[in-house]
Amino acid sequence: MNKALRNWAGPLRARVDTWMLGRFTDAWPPRFQEACEYPLKTGGKRMRALLACAAAESVGGEVDETVLGAAGSVELVHGYSLVHDDLPAMDDDDERRGRPTLHRAYDEATGILVGDAMLTVAFRALARLPADAAVRITLVEELSDAAGHPGMIGGQAADVGLGGPVVELDALVRLHRGKTGALIRGAVRMGAVAAGASAEQLAALTTYGEAVGLAFQMADDVLDADEDAGDDGPPSYVKLLGIAETSRRAAALRDEALLAVEGLPDAAILVALARYTIDRDH
Repeated sequence: MNKALRNWAGPLRARVDTWMLGRFTDAWPPRFQEACEYPLKTGGKRMRALLACAAAESVGGEVDETVLGAAGSVELVHGYSLVHDDLPAMDDDDERRGRPTLHRAYDEATGILVGDAMLTVAFRALARLPADAAVRITLVEELSDAAGHPGMIGGQAADVGLGGPVVELDALVRLHRGKTGALIRGAVRMGAVAAGASAEQLAALTTYGEAVGLAFQMADDVLDADEDAGDDGPPSYVKLLGIAETSRRAAALRDEALLAVEGLPDAAILVALARYTIDRDH
């Protein structure tokens, strides 16, 4: 991440973190409030929240309370998905970002309940935003589509094998458009909606979000190629296409995303985020 992007992202990450922690001040019992805060204090890039904020700014908006709430709600849903992914019934991970996963720090039941709380409070927060009812309803619908069975949950269902082995490229693309891409596209669209984007601007940002969401996973697969190798590893673009072709397709999607937002009032941060997300080496 270059210096200009870091200078823009740093204060916004801090605002998003403060906003998310503020959603659980009424959680009880006290130990459960502590558990709800635990996954929010493990760091993270907050990429989905940053994309929502950048989308708002790209159409001339500011990161006001409505945009911040939209960004934070997307990040809460992403956080819940990680808490549940780490559970023994899913990926059974012991560590995340150098700390014990939530169900290891507490217990499995607490991990389930914290994920549930993060998901539900995201929608409560959207309902309480200082925005017109039509905007709030649209944001709830956007997040529902991105996070639910048409998007992230559907992709996760395919990822755990409910659709059978993923051995064809079309099936892998559909899986990742859901599991990873839907929430990225949703974040971009929600930031735009919160900032009052026009229909034309929203269409351009949708193209951007879909392209970045798919390329993001391709870039991950290239970075994780050694770790994911072998029959026990997850399905990946590298396994189906090889590193060179996966990288080429990710770059083509990046260029598609950049072209889509060329006509927006201020797309510089969106461009920088797309380049960082897809061209990163870690």
